[in-house]
Amino acid sequence: MDKVIEKFQSIFQTPFQSSVLVFALILFIILLAPLLFRRIKIPGIIGLILAGVIIGPHGLNLIAKNSAIDLFSTIGLLYIMFLAGLELDLKGFANYKHKSLVFGFFTFIVPLAIGYPVCRFLLEFSFETSFLVSSMFATHTLVTYPIVSRLGISRNEAVGITVGGTMLTDTAVLIILAVISGMVSGEITVDFWIKFSISVILFLTIVLFLIPKLATWFFRNFEGEKNSHFIFVLAMVFLAAFLSEIAGLEPIIGAFAAGIALNRLIPHTSSLMNRLEFVGNSLFIPFFLISVGMLINLEVITKGPYALIIAATLTIVALIGKYVAAWITSAIFSYSKAYRNLIFGLSSSHAAATIAVIMVGFRLGIVNENILNGTVVLILVTCLVASFVTEHSAKQVLIMDKLIAPVVPTIWDQKILVPIYNPNNMERLLDLAMAIKNPKNHFPIVSLSVVADDQEARQKLIVAKQTLEKAIIHAAAVDQDVEIITTISPNVPSGIKRVATEIFATEIIIGFALKHQFTDLLFGNIIKYIVDNTNQAVWVCSISPHLSQRKKIVVVCPRYADREYGFNLWLSRVFRLADSLKVSCDFLSTPQTFRHVNEYMQINNIAISTKHIEFTDWNDFLKISAFIQPTDLVIIALPRNGGVSYKLNQEGIPRQMARNFENFDFILIYPNENEENPELMFTDDFDKSLIEEGLNQLSKKAKSLTGVFRKK
Repeated sequence: MDKVIEKFQSIFQTPFQSSVLVFALILFIILLAPLLFRRIKIPGIIGLILAGVIIGPHGLNLIAKNSAIDLFSTIGLLYIMFLAGLELDLKGFANYKHKSLVFGFFTFIVPLAIGYPVCRFLLEFSFETSFLVSSMFATHTLVTYPIVSRLGISRNEAVGITVGGTMLTDTAVLIILAVISGMVSGEITVDFWIKFSISVILFLTIVLFLIPKLATWFFRNFEGEKNSHFIFVLAMVFLAAFLSEIAGLEPIIGAFAAGIALNRLIPHTSSLMNRLEFVGNSLFIPFFLISVGMLINLEVITKGPYALIIAATLTIVALIGKYVAAWITSAIFSYSKAYRNLIFGLSSSHAAATIAVIMVGFRLGIVNENILNGTVVLILVTCLVASFVTEHSAKQVLIMDKLIAPVVPTIWDQKILVPIYNPNNMERLLDLAMAIKNPKNHFPIVSLSVVADDQEARQKLIVAKQTLEKAIIHAAAVDQDVEIITTISPNVPSGIKRVATEIFATEIIIGFALKHQFTDLLFGNIIKYIVDNTNQAVWVCSISPHLSQRKKIVVVCPRYADREYGFNLWLSRVFRLADSLKVSCDFLSTPQTFRHVNEYMQINNIAISTKHIEFTDWNDFLKISAFIQPTDLVIIALPRNGGVSYKLNQEGIPRQMARNFENFDFILIYPNENEENPELMFTDDFDKSLIEEGLNQLSKKAKSLTGVFRKK
């Protein structure tokens, strides 16, 4: 009995020595703290930080701040910075990079300008101490970034410029830290600056140029190794962080740079992105937030008025500096109050970089224990303030964005049907369907297999169902629902048509069995029957597994394509696909059609980068080769027979694509038709030159035939 009691006491002595018990306790905190705090309308992040205060060495001392905790904490911090770079809208960021530079400048210089006189003349610190502490005010850590990520506004402009500004100000402060450290140790020489510059250039070259090339090769050659993709990405993140450390920068710079380097290669709707976000938001990032709380020692408040004065002064100056920077930035760019508060909320929390600066200063003897303790209080208060402000302002921004959200020009909810002809194409077609699907639409994607009605129909149904069940597993990796349907029909095309009608499908996405069977399948009964006998938009796809590596989308539109009934519908899907792939769009069309595209983008607040190339020579369609590259995704709008933009020579375009563009990824879109009137929807300003041209061609043909008969 004594041994049992002794063992029980040894297990539960504080701090806990059992690694299993420590990990279990942290998991319960990660599970329960956010749930409990959200119930009382407090951001879950605060629950994690306060839980760290309670269980940490300065609280109940249940868990020691050891190397294992530090390891997970470091992983969590790097994960935050990596996800920030990975989720950054690079196309949008290119449009407001100057704004990010402006914010980065002000969020660095304003806290420094306010903090230095306060530290130097009010608190009477030395020059080195004042400069180091005031530069610490300029840093901030994206502790509240998971809030905007959870609410789905991580690609908002205010978030984008704040993330960019974070890297600018933190990099500047960490360079200052390196300079001050060198000054104290007497290492600041010309050689120091030469070595530092060369190492930074080498670091950026490896991360931003070599890692993307290596990732492209790896994803292409190990397509089926999904688990390996995840491990590869993590390896690249920590390699970049290590290289950043070698270059004399902080590892967070390397993690963010890795996110930017891999940004274009990991689509937002991909299963890999889902795995990365799930692991980070479920485990590593909460671990980091708990470890931040474990740093906080509330006993510093009781160590006399001087320590309290320093703590209060540092905290107030830090918050004022960040608020003024956000206010100036918002005033310059005429941002709303919600945007201003969101920028302030994201940039006001101090944690990792702040601790790095102060700890280095403490080791060098530049800052004393009072400043160190005051910084700990600063971290607690700023993280709490940032959490409240970010949660409140992010919800306001989300409401604003919903009020001006793009309106999909259709009278029914989107429902996508994906008939599976070749199991090897299943994942590609489902990925495309998920990329063009409206994320606010809760209808599942429908995966269909049609079995011919013969003696082996029953056995074929079993095999088809087993194949389609893989579609459910594939879609579940990105939190998408897939409904599978297997059916018997006298022939495959009629079965597809019947199911499309029964489920009220808006799009039908069909692929090709094999490259060498492309022509046979395309001009067989399946595609032709579906195009001729359905009203839904039909997407006929020849795409590779490497769709995410396409560099841009080239959209080829015939004359008067914008007058077709389904033009706006398929255009909205193309823009959603471009947003998912993070690429720009080139439009080969008439000026009139491109004007309609621009009007649609303005009405629906679409920020995709576009370019117009005038193209009208459909009699020699192969001339499009001058405007496309093998790295492009080519989308061709082909009207159905009777459409306003229809021409007889368009019937041969699929055959030309199969024959001459075999190594390209391309999609043929047949727009949806008005069910009540599948004929053309003529408008009052319709240019009748199309009819006149048709009549002239018919007249010429008639004359030539007449001449032939006369000769006979």
